[in-house]
Amino acid sequence: MITAPAGIDARSLQDRYELDVYGKRGITLVRGRGWRLWDEEGREYIDCMSGHGALNLGHAHPDVLETLNAQAAELMCATGAFHHKEKARLMSRLVELAPRSLSRVFFCNSGTESVEAALKLGRLSTGRGAVVSFKRSFHGRTFGAMSASFQPKHHQMFAPVLEGVRFAPYNAVDPLERDLTGDVGCVLLELVQGEGGVHPADPRFVKTVARLCAERGILLVVDEVQTGFGRTGRLFACEHFGLEPDMLCLAKSIAGGFPMGALLTSDRIQAPVGSHGSTFGGNPLACAVANRVLDRLLEDSLPERASEEGRKWLARLRRIESPVIEEVRGLGLMVGIQLRDRVAPYLDALARSGVLALSAGPKVLRLLPPLTIDESALETVAETLEKVLGEARPSEQ
Repeated sequence: MITAPAGIDARSLQDRYELDVYGKRGITLVRGRGWRLWDEEGREYIDCMSGHGALNLGHAHPDVLETLNAQAAELMCATGAFHHKEKARLMSRLVELAPRSLSRVFFCNSGTESVEAALKLGRLSTGRGAVVSFKRSFHGRTFGAMSASFQPKHHQMFAPVLEGVRFAPYNAVDPLERDLTGDVGCVLLELVQGEGGVHPADPRFVKTVARLCAERGILLVVDEVQTGFGRTGRLFACEHFGLEPDMLCLAKSIAGGFPMGALLTSDRIQAPVGSHGSTFGGNPLACAVANRVLDRLLEDSLPERASEEGRKWLARLRRIESPVIEEVRGLGLMVGIQLRDRVAPYLDALARSGVLALSAGPKVLRLLPPLTIDESALETVAETLEKVLGEARPSEQ
């Protein structure tokens, strides 16, 4: 087991040197295995964060560790000008498994980079500058992706943002005829809004978006950065809707926590040599790990497991009696609990009780456990939530 050098005070050193854009929870993590995490004082936690959804196989999966070591010893980095067997294999597998409309792959390093590539190539391919995104959406923190995210505070903070982005109501069918006009090149859609509060899309809404895009020559870009690779009970959330987009944005669990992203495109997308690129995108190490992660997801039927365990878990969480719970919603093992109070104090209370969870907006508690989590651990999380939320009383906020 690797440990930090003796005498290192991570908390004080980080507090002194870090450009802290995150805020801290007062916990110093030192080790993870599967769905468990441990801090420097030896306290154990059930991880319902999964690195913001990047660890669908959990921490320190033996297959991931073995592949990292083997590929690092062979070849770690090679630019996109060269062929490589792991890259070629991963591209062919993703196209085979993804919706039939998708035939090409661009590799990058993160979800926000995937969205940036989609925005650039969408404008290049259509010659249209306008983008329609949706209220409550989140697509990343780089400039274009931030501009296409419904984040009024950040738009004001970094104004002027990218021009031409319009925000339509999510799950509202009637406004689509008005919003999807002839100047729109791309529609950017999440099938479950993650950061925006874990809101699953309505099938009628998705069907209408797809129909209008096809009729009006608009490219449909689906952001599956958080929903991809089994999280919602299918390998891709598109499968729930029979959806065939023009571009599919992927990242997070594509490589089991190793940094990687991908953009899958249809033949409608133009991308001439030199129009885009990435120094580290598609490096042999990331591709080898992603291939091994895909093996485990498919061979262990983890999307199907997420569907079954998620269905039972949602039903269990909906039985919790609490005056602060307004609604429990989700798909697969992607769950949001809408609260009547601000979520931050409850996240702290859960951590003190051994469960690490996320927010998804100021009043939504988000749960993203690894897809490998034991059923007994899911029950422990439910019991902990029952205790923390059941004993709560709504504040005056």
